[in-house]
Amino acid sequence: SFADSSLLNERKRRDREERLNIVLWRQPLVTLQYFFLETLINLKEWTIKLWHRRSILVSFLLTLAALTATYYIEGTHQQYVRYMEKKFFWCAYWVGLGILSSVGLGTGLHTFLLYLGPHIASVTLAAYECNSVNFPEPPYPDQIICPDEETTEGSISLWAIISKVRLEACMWGAGTAIGELPPYFMARAARLSGAEPDDEEYQEFEEMLEHAETAQDFASRAKLAVQNLVQKVGFFGILACASIPNPLFDLAGITCGHFLVPFWTFFGATLIGKAVIKMHIQASTTPPLGRWGEGKLFVIITFSKHIVEQMVSLIGAIPSIGPSLQKPFQEYLEAQRIKLHHRSDSGVPQGENWLSWMFEKLVIVMVCYFILSIINSMAQSYAKRLQQKMYSEEKTK
Repeated sequence: SFADSSLLNERKRRDREERLNIVLWRQPLVTLQYFFLETLINLKEWTIKLWHRRSILVSFLLTLAALTATYYIEGTHQQYVRYMEKKFFWCAYWVGLGILSSVGLGTGLHTFLLYLGPHIASVTLAAYECNSVNFPEPPYPDQIICPDEETTEGSISLWAIISKVRLEACMWGAGTAIGELPPYFMARAARLSGAEPDDEEYQEFEEMLEHAETAQDFASRAKLAVQNLVQKVGFFGILACASIPNPLFDLAGITCGHFLVPFWTFFGATLIGKAVIKMHIQASTTPPLGRWGEGKLFVIITFSKHIVEQMVSLIGAIPSIGPSLQKPFQEYLEAQRIKLHHRSDSGVPQGENWLSWMFEKLVIVMVCYFILSIINSMAQSYAKRLQQKMYSEEKTK
Protein backbone atom coordinates (compact mmCIF):
# COMPACT_ATOMS: atom_id res chain seq x y z
CA SER A 1 0.00 0.00 0.00
CA PHE A 2 2.85 2.36 0.85
CA ALA A 3 4.57 1.50 -2.45
CA ASP A 4 1.37 2.17 -4.40
CA SER A 5 0.95 5.53 -2.66
CA SER A 6 4.55 6.46 -3.42
CA LEU A 7 4.16 5.52 -7.09
CA LEU A 8 0.92 7.51 -7.31
CA ASN A 9 2.55 10.62 -5.80
CA GLU A 10 5.50 10.27 -8.17
CA ARG A 11 3.16 10.00 -11.13
CA LYS A 12 1.21 13.06 -10.01
CA ARG A 13 4.47 14.99 -9.71
CA ARG A 14 5.48 14.02 -13.27
CA ASP A 15 2.04 14.93 -14.59
CA ARG A 16 2.23 18.30 -12.88
CA GLU A 17 5.64 18.99 -14.45
CA GLU A 18 4.30 17.92 -17.83
CA ARG A 19 1.37 20.34 -17.51
CA LEU A 20 3.65 23.20 -16.49
CA ASN A 21 5.61 22.74 -19.73
CA ILE A 22 2.47 23.46 -21.77
CA VAL A 23 3.09 27.17 -22.36
CA LEU A 24 3.08 29.31 -25.48
CA TRP A 25 6.84 29.84 -25.64
CA ARG A 26 7.58 26.09 -25.44
CA GLN A 27 4.66 24.35 -27.17
CA PRO A 28 2.70 27.08 -28.99
CA LEU A 29 0.54 24.83 -31.19
CA VAL A 30 -0.39 22.40 -28.41
CA THR A 31 -1.07 25.27 -26.00
CA LEU A 32 -3.38 27.07 -28.44
CA GLN A 33 -5.19 23.83 -29.30
CA TYR A 34 -5.76 22.96 -25.64
CA PHE A 35 -6.82 26.55 -24.90
CA PHE A 36 -9.55 26.52 -27.58
CA LEU A 37 -10.77 23.07 -26.50
CA GLU A 38 -10.95 24.16 -22.86
CA THR A 39 -12.82 27.31 -23.92
CA LEU A 40 -15.40 25.21 -25.78
CA ILE A 41 -15.85 22.91 -22.78
CA ASN A 42 -16.34 25.88 -20.45
CA LEU A 43 -18.88 27.45 -22.81
CA LYS A 44 -20.77 24.16 -22.94
CA GLU A 45 -20.79 23.86 -19.14
CA TRP A 46 -21.96 27.47 -18.71
CA THR A 47 -24.72 26.94 -21.28
CA ILE A 48 -25.96 23.85 -19.42
CA LYS A 49 -25.92 25.74 -16.11
CA LEU A 50 -27.89 28.61 -17.65
CA TRP A 51 -30.43 26.15 -19.06
CA HIS A 52 -30.94 24.59 -15.63
CA ARG A 53 -31.47 28.10 -14.23
CA ARG A 54 -33.59 29.35 -17.11
CA SER A 55 -36.20 30.89 -14.79
CA ILE A 56 -33.54 33.19 -13.35
CA LEU A 57 -32.26 33.89 -16.87
CA VAL A 58 -35.78 34.80 -18.10
CA SER A 59 -36.28 37.14 -15.12
CA PHE A 60 -32.94 38.79 -15.84
CA LEU A 61 -33.82 39.27 -19.53
CA LEU A 62 -37.23 40.75 -18.65
CA THR A 63 -35.59 43.17 -16.20
CA LEU A 64 -33.01 44.09 -18.85
CA ALA A 65 -35.80 44.71 -21.39
CA ALA A 66 -37.64 46.99 -18.95
CA LEU A 67 -34.46 48.95 -18.22
CA THR A 68 -33.74 49.24 -21.95
CA ALA A 69 -37.22 50.63 -22.59
CA THR A 70 -36.80 53.13 -19.75
CA TYR A 71 -33.44 54.15 -21.21
CA TYR A 72 -34.77 54.92 -24.69
CA ILE A 73 -38.20 56.41 -23.87
CA GLU A 74 -38.00 60.22 -23.74
CA GLY A 75 -39.16 62.05 -20.66
CA THR A 76 -38.14 64.03 -17.59
CA HIS A 77 -36.64 60.87 -16.10
CA GLN A 78 -33.79 60.93 -18.62
CA GLN A 79 -31.59 63.14 -16.45
CA TYR A 80 -31.73 60.54 -13.68
CA VAL A 81 -31.19 57.73 -16.18
CA ARG A 82 -28.03 59.39 -17.53
CA TYR A 83 -26.74 59.95 -14.00
CA MET A 84 -27.39 56.32 -13.02
CA GLU A 85 -25.84 55.10 -16.27
CA LYS A 86 -22.65 57.03 -15.61
CA LYS A 87 -22.39 55.82 -12.00
CA PHE A 88 -23.21 52.23 -12.92
CA PHE A 89 -20.54 51.92 -15.59
CA TRP A 90 -17.99 53.72 -13.42
CA CYS A 91 -18.63 51.33 -10.52
CA ALA A 92 -18.72 48.30 -12.82
CA TYR A 93 -15.35 49.34 -14.26
CA TRP A 94 -13.66 49.30 -10.85
CA VAL A 95 -15.45 46.15 -9.67
CA GLY A 96 -14.30 44.40 -12.84
CA LEU A 97 -10.71 45.49 -12.27
CA GLY A 98 -10.92 44.19 -8.70
CA ILE A 99 -12.19 40.81 -9.90
CA LEU A 100 -9.35 40.60 -12.44
CA SER A 101 -6.88 41.27 -9.65
CA SER A 102 -8.21 38.36 -7.53
CA VAL A 103 -9.18 35.78 -10.12
CA GLY A 104 -7.28 35.28 -13.38
CA LEU A 105 -7.06 31.47 -13.08
CA GLY A 106 -4.18 31.63 -10.63
CA THR A 107 -2.43 34.63 -12.20
CA GLY A 108 -4.35 37.84 -11.66
CA LEU A 109 -3.91 41.24 -13.25
CA HIS A 110 -2.52 43.53 -10.57
CA THR A 111 -4.93 46.35 -11.27
CA PHE A 112 -4.17 48.33 -8.11
CA LEU A 113 -0.66 49.01 -9.36
CA LEU A 114 -1.83 49.68 -12.92
CA TYR A 115 -5.10 51.59 -12.45
CA LEU A 116 -6.39 52.36 -8.96
CA GLY A 117 -3.06 53.45 -7.46
CA PRO A 118 -2.27 55.90 -10.28
CA HIS A 119 -5.85 57.26 -10.14
CA ILE A 120 -5.56 57.96 -6.40
CA ALA A 121 -2.09 59.44 -6.89
CA SER A 122 -3.28 61.79 -9.66
CA VAL A 123 -6.25 62.96 -7.55
CA THR A 124 -3.92 63.56 -4.58
CA LEU A 125 -1.42 65.59 -6.61
CA ALA A 126 -4.25 67.59 -8.19
CA ALA A 127 -5.92 68.24 -4.83
CA TYR A 128 -2.77 69.74 -3.33
CA GLU A 129 -2.06 71.78 -6.46
CA CYS A 130 -5.65 73.07 -6.78
CA ASN A 131 -6.31 73.31 -3.01
CA SER A 132 -9.65 71.67 -3.81
CA VAL A 133 -11.24 68.39 -4.85
CA ASN A 134 -14.23 70.01 -6.59
CA PHE A 135 -12.94 69.18 -10.06
CA PRO A 136 -15.46 70.07 -12.81
CA GLU A 137 -17.62 67.17 -14.03
CA PRO A 138 -17.17 66.64 -16.89
CA PRO A 139 -14.25 66.27 -17.69
CA TYR A 140 -13.58 64.54 -14.32
CA PRO A 141 -12.86 61.64 -13.92
CA ASP A 142 -11.53 61.29 -17.49
CA GLN A 143 -9.46 64.42 -17.03
CA ILE A 144 -8.65 66.50 -13.95
CA ILE A 145 -8.58 70.31 -14.08
CA CYS A 146 -8.66 72.79 -11.24
CA PRO A 147 -11.99 74.52 -10.47
CA ASP A 148 -12.40 78.20 -11.36
CA GLU A 149 -13.21 79.39 -7.83
CA GLU A 150 -10.43 80.82 -5.69
CA THR A 151 -9.23 78.72 -2.76
CA THR A 152 -6.86 79.48 0.07
CA GLU A 153 -3.46 77.81 0.29
CA GLY A 154 -3.43 74.74 2.53
CA SER A 155 -7.21 74.40 2.66
CA ILE A 156 -7.19 70.80 1.40
CA SER A 157 -7.39 68.05 4.00
CA LEU A 158 -6.48 64.38 3.97
CA TRP A 159 -10.09 63.44 4.70
CA ALA A 160 -11.32 65.39 1.65
CA ILE A 161 -9.00 63.38 -0.64
CA ILE A 162 -10.06 60.10 0.99
CA SER A 163 -13.72 60.99 0.41
CA LYS A 164 -13.02 61.89 -3.23
CA VAL A 165 -11.61 58.45 -4.10
CA ARG A 166 -13.71 56.38 -1.65
CA LEU A 167 -16.16 55.11 -4.29
CA GLU A 168 -13.44 53.84 -6.65
CA ALA A 169 -11.45 52.24 -3.81
CA CYS A 170 -14.48 50.51 -2.28
CA MET A 171 -15.72 49.23 -5.64
CA TRP A 172 -12.26 47.82 -6.41
CA GLY A 173 -12.15 46.18 -2.97
CA ALA A 174 -15.62 44.71 -3.54
CA GLY A 175 -14.36 43.22 -6.81
CA THR A 176 -11.44 41.54 -5.03
CA ALA A 177 -13.93 40.11 -2.49
CA ILE A 178 -16.03 38.64 -5.32
CA GLY A 179 -12.86 37.15 -6.79
CA GLU A 180 -12.29 35.17 -3.56
CA LEU A 181 -15.54 33.20 -3.96
CA PRO A 182 -14.39 30.37 -6.34
CA PRO A 183 -12.18 28.60 -3.71
CA TYR A 184 -15.06 28.82 -1.20
CA PHE A 185 -17.64 27.33 -3.59
CA MET A 186 -15.22 24.62 -4.76
CA ALA A 187 -14.47 23.42 -1.22
CA ARG A 188 -18.12 23.67 -0.14
CA ALA A 189 -19.33 21.63 -3.12
CA ALA A 190 -16.65 19.00 -2.47
CA ARG A 191 -17.65 18.67 1.21
CA LEU A 192 -21.37 18.41 0.44
CA SER A 193 -20.92 15.88 -2.39
CA GLY A 194 -18.24 13.84 -0.67
CA ALA A 195 -16.06 13.95 -3.79
CA GLU A 196 -12.46 15.11 -3.89
CA PRO A 197 -12.03 17.89 -6.47
CA ASP A 198 -9.04 17.86 -8.74
CA ASP A 199 -7.64 21.05 -7.26
CA GLU A 200 -4.07 21.19 -5.98
CA GLU A 201 -4.80 23.83 -3.34
CA TYR A 202 -7.67 21.76 -1.94
CA GLN A 203 -5.51 18.62 -1.92
CA GLU A 204 -2.78 20.53 -0.06
CA PHE A 205 -5.42 21.67 2.42
CA GLU A 206 -6.53 18.06 3.01
CA GLU A 207 -2.91 16.96 3.52
CA MET A 208 -2.32 19.86 5.90
CA LEU A 209 -5.27 18.77 8.04
CA GLU A 210 -3.93 15.20 8.14
CA HIS A 211 -0.44 16.27 9.22
CA ALA A 212 -1.43 19.23 11.38
CA GLU A 213 0.32 17.96 14.50
CA THR A 214 3.65 17.25 12.78
CA ALA A 215 3.96 20.57 10.86
CA GLN A 216 7.38 22.11 11.38
CA ASP A 217 8.16 24.66 8.63
CA PHE A 218 7.02 28.27 8.83
CA ALA A 219 4.72 28.10 5.77
CA SER A 220 2.78 25.14 7.17
CA ARG A 221 2.45 26.78 10.59
CA ALA A 222 1.23 30.01 8.95
CA LYS A 223 -1.40 28.10 6.96
CA LEU A 224 -2.51 26.27 10.09
CA ALA A 225 -2.76 29.58 11.95
CA VAL A 226 -5.04 31.00 9.24
CA GLN A 227 -7.13 27.82 9.23
CA ASN A 228 -7.49 27.80 13.04
CA LEU A 229 -8.33 31.51 13.16
CA VAL A 230 -11.07 31.18 10.56
CA GLN A 231 -12.47 27.95 11.98
CA LYS A 232 -12.54 28.96 15.66
CA VAL A 233 -13.26 32.71 15.54
CA GLY A 234 -15.70 32.65 12.61
CA PHE A 235 -16.88 35.99 11.23
CA PHE A 236 -14.25 38.09 13.02
CA GLY A 237 -11.48 35.65 12.06
CA ILE A 238 -12.43 35.94 8.40
CA LEU A 239 -12.65 39.72 8.81
CA ALA A 240 -9.14 39.82 10.29
CA CYS A 241 -7.70 37.70 7.46
CA ALA A 242 -9.39 39.85 4.81
CA SER A 243 -8.34 43.16 6.40
CA ILE A 244 -4.57 42.61 6.51
CA PRO A 245 -1.93 41.81 3.85
CA ASN A 246 -2.52 38.07 3.53
CA PRO A 247 -1.27 36.02 0.56
CA LEU A 248 -2.88 32.94 2.19
CA PHE A 249 -6.45 34.24 1.98
CA ASP A 250 -7.38 31.59 -0.61
CA LEU A 251 -6.81 29.12 2.21
CA ALA A 252 -9.39 31.00 4.28
CA GLY A 253 -11.92 30.57 1.47
CA ILE A 254 -11.17 26.84 1.21
CA THR A 255 -11.41 26.48 5.01
CA CYS A 256 -14.79 28.23 5.12
CA GLY A 257 -16.12 26.11 2.29
CA HIS A 258 -14.79 22.87 3.79
CA PHE A 259 -16.33 23.54 7.21
CA LEU A 260 -19.60 24.76 5.61
CA VAL A 261 -19.41 28.30 6.94
CA PRO A 262 -22.59 30.13 5.77
CA PHE A 263 -22.11 32.07 2.55
CA TRP A 264 -23.10 35.47 3.94
CA THR A 265 -20.81 35.00 6.94
CA PHE A 266 -17.85 34.39 4.63
CA PHE A 267 -18.72 36.92 1.93
CA GLY A 268 -19.92 39.59 4.35
CA ALA A 269 -16.70 39.47 6.38
CA THR A 270 -14.59 39.36 3.21
CA LEU A 271 -16.45 42.31 1.67
CA ILE A 272 -16.12 44.48 4.80
CA GLY A 273 -12.47 43.54 5.25
CA LYS A 274 -11.37 44.12 1.66
CA ALA A 275 -13.68 46.92 0.52
CA VAL A 276 -13.72 49.02 3.71
CA ILE A 277 -10.90 48.28 6.17
CA LYS A 278 -8.13 47.10 3.86
CA MET A 279 -8.73 49.71 1.16
CA HIS A 280 -8.65 52.57 3.66
CA ILE A 281 -5.60 51.79 5.78
CA GLN A 282 -3.54 48.95 4.32
CA ALA A 283 0.03 49.55 3.16
CA SER A 284 1.71 46.34 2.10
CA THR A 285 4.13 44.69 -0.30
CA THR A 286 2.85 41.43 -1.71
CA PRO A 287 4.62 39.23 -4.30
CA PRO A 288 4.88 38.35 -7.11
CA LEU A 289 4.40 41.53 -9.16
CA GLY A 290 4.75 44.26 -6.58
CA ARG A 291 1.20 44.73 -5.32
CA TRP A 292 2.46 47.55 -3.14
CA GLY A 293 0.34 49.75 -0.96
CA GLU A 294 -3.10 48.29 -1.66
CA GLY A 295 -4.64 50.96 0.54
CA LYS A 296 -5.66 54.46 -0.50
CA LEU A 297 -4.38 56.09 2.69
CA PHE A 298 -0.87 54.83 1.92
CA VAL A 299 -0.99 56.19 -1.64
CA ILE A 300 -2.46 59.54 -0.57
CA ILE A 301 0.25 60.09 2.05
CA THR A 302 2.99 58.96 -0.35
CA PHE A 303 1.86 61.39 -3.07
CA SER A 304 1.24 64.36 -0.80
CA LYS A 305 2.85 67.51 -2.14
CA HIS A 306 5.66 67.82 0.41
CA ILE A 307 6.48 64.10 0.22
CA VAL A 308 6.76 64.24 -3.58
CA GLU A 309 8.99 67.32 -3.41
CA GLN A 310 11.24 65.60 -0.86
CA MET A 311 11.50 62.49 -3.05
CA VAL A 312 12.48 64.58 -6.07
CA SER A 313 15.12 66.36 -3.96
CA LEU A 314 16.49 63.03 -2.75
CA ILE A 315 16.75 61.80 -6.34
CA GLY A 316 18.83 64.86 -7.17
CA ALA A 317 21.18 64.06 -4.28
CA ILE A 318 22.26 60.74 -5.82
CA PRO A 319 25.94 61.04 -6.82
CA SER A 320 26.76 61.32 -10.53
CA ILE A 321 23.37 60.32 -12.00
CA GLY A 322 21.12 62.28 -9.59
CA PRO A 323 20.66 65.50 -11.62
CA SER A 324 20.01 63.60 -14.87
CA LEU A 325 17.35 61.48 -13.14
CA GLN A 326 15.84 64.43 -11.32
CA LYS A 327 15.21 66.47 -14.48
CA PRO A 328 12.54 64.22 -16.11
CA PHE A 329 10.67 63.96 -12.79
CA GLN A 330 10.62 67.75 -12.45
CA GLU A 331 9.48 68.14 -16.06
CA TYR A 332 6.73 65.59 -15.55
CA LEU A 333 5.43 67.29 -12.39
CA GLU A 334 5.54 70.70 -14.05
CA ALA A 335 3.64 69.39 -17.07
CA GLN A 336 0.98 67.97 -14.77
CA ARG A 337 0.63 71.31 -12.95
CA ILE A 338 0.14 73.11 -16.29
CA LYS A 339 -2.54 70.62 -17.32
CA LEU A 340 -4.39 71.10 -14.04
CA HIS A 341 -4.75 74.86 -14.60
CA HIS A 342 -5.78 74.78 -18.26
CA ARG A 343 -8.67 73.18 -20.04
CA SER A 344 -8.07 70.73 -22.87
CA ASP A 345 -9.17 73.31 -25.51
CA SER A 346 -6.93 76.12 -24.25
CA GLY A 347 -4.15 75.44 -26.73
CA VAL A 348 -1.49 74.49 -24.18
CA PRO A 349 1.02 72.15 -25.81
CA GLN A 350 0.69 68.58 -24.57
CA GLY A 351 4.25 67.30 -24.39
CA GLU A 352 4.92 63.61 -23.67
CA ASN A 353 7.34 62.79 -20.88
CA TRP A 354 9.40 59.62 -20.97
CA LEU A 355 8.02 58.64 -17.54
CA SER A 356 4.45 58.55 -18.82
CA TRP A 357 5.66 56.76 -21.97
CA MET A 358 7.36 54.08 -19.81
CA PHE A 359 4.26 53.64 -17.64
CA GLU A 360 2.05 53.17 -20.71
CA LYS A 361 4.43 50.49 -22.01
CA LEU A 362 4.48 48.84 -18.56
CA VAL A 363 0.68 48.64 -18.59
CA ILE A 364 0.72 47.07 -22.07
CA VAL A 365 3.37 44.52 -21.04
CA MET A 366 1.50 43.50 -17.88
CA VAL A 367 -1.83 43.19 -19.72
CA CYS A 368 -0.15 41.02 -22.37
CA TYR A 369 1.41 38.90 -19.62
CA PHE A 370 -2.00 38.48 -18.03
CA ILE A 371 -3.56 37.35 -21.32
CA LEU A 372 -0.72 34.89 -21.96
CA SER A 373 -1.09 33.54 -18.42
CA ILE A 374 -4.81 32.97 -18.97
CA ILE A 375 -4.12 31.07 -22.21
CA ASN A 376 -1.44 28.93 -20.55
CA SER A 377 -3.60 28.26 -17.49
CA MET A 378 -6.61 27.15 -19.55
CA ALA A 379 -4.41 24.94 -21.73
CA GLN A 380 -2.99 23.32 -18.60
CA SER A 381 -6.53 22.81 -17.28
CA TYR A 382 -7.39 20.86 -20.43
CA ALA A 383 -4.21 18.79 -20.05
CA LYS A 384 -5.33 17.99 -16.50
CA ARG A 385 -8.68 16.83 -17.88
CA LEU A 386 -6.87 14.43 -20.22
CA GLN A 387 -4.73 13.09 -17.39
CA GLN A 388 -7.77 12.56 -15.16
CA LYS A 389 -9.55 10.76 -17.99
CA MET A 390 -6.55 8.48 -18.33
CA TYR A 391 -6.64 7.75 -14.55
CA SER A 392 -10.33 6.88 -14.78
CA GLU A 393 -9.80 4.52 -17.72
CA GLU A 394 -6.99 2.74 -15.91
CA LYS A 395 -9.15 2.24 -12.81
CA THR A 396 -11.98 0.67 -14.80
CA LYS A 397 -9.71 -1.85 -16.53
